[in-house]
Amino acid sequence: MKRATLARIAAAEQRRQPLMVVTRLGDGAQCLLDATGCEGELPLSAEQLAEARGLLSSGRSSSLSSAAGLFARAYVPSPRMLIVGAVHIAQALAPMAAAAGFEVVVIDPRGAFVSAERFPGVQLSDEWPDEALARLGLDDATALVALSHDPKLDDPALELALPSAAFYIGALGSRRTHEKRLERLRAAGLGELTGRIHSPIGLDLGGRAPAEIAVSILAEVIQVRYRGDRVATGA
Repeated sequence: MKRATLARIAAAEQRRQPLMVVTRLGDGAQCLLDATGCEGELPLSAEQLAEARGLLSSGRSSSLSSAAGLFARAYVPSPRMLIVGAVHIAQALAPMAAAAGFEVVVIDPRGAFVSAERFPGVQLSDEWPDEALARLGLDDATALVALSHDPKLDDPALELALPSAAFYIGALGSRRTHEKRLERLRAAGLGELTGRIHSPIGLDLGGRAPAEIAVSILAEVIQVRYRGDRVATGA
C-alpha cells in the first residue's frame, strides 16, 4: 500500500473518521473515500461510488459487484464505550467491554474513585463529564453509559449525548429516578430526544450484583449495536 494512503488511514483512525480505500487490482490505482468525497487516481462511476458508500456506512470490505477487479477496504472507528461514574458496576463493566472489543474510557472527576488501582489497564479521565465528552467526541461508534447516579455528573453527559450520533445512550437508575431525570432534560430543551435513553439500563436478566448488572448493560449495548435500533422515539 502506498505511503500516502497509509498516512491518510492513520490520520483517519486518529480522528475516528471512517475511510474507504478502493483499489483496482490490475494496476493498484486507488481512490480514498470519506465523508467529503473520493480522491485519487482511480475514477469511480456514480454506481460504483454509491456501492462503495454503502459498504463504508456498514463498515464492510468487499469486491464491488458493480465493477470487476475493484476491491473496497473499509477502515472504521473501533466501537467505544464511555462510562460516566467510576462505581462498582463500572469496575466490572470496563474489562468486560474491553474483552468484547470496545475501546473503554471511564470518566469521573472524583480522584478517589477513578484510579488505576480500581481500574487496572483502563483508560481513565478525571475531567468533568461534559469536558471529557467534548474532547473525546460522540460518534456513531460510541456508546455512552451513565452510571454515577449523580445528576451533577450524569445530566451534563446526557445533555451532550442526546443530540449526538452516539449509537447507544443508557443511564442507571430506578423508574422514579429516571422520571426526575426526564423532567430535568425536558427543562433543558431536550424532551424530544429523551426517548433515546435506555433506562432502566441493561437487558432484564434478573441479576442484581454489580457484575450481573454489568453483563446486562454490555448485552444491551451489543444488541443495539447489531440490531441497528439506534434512535428511539422522543418522550
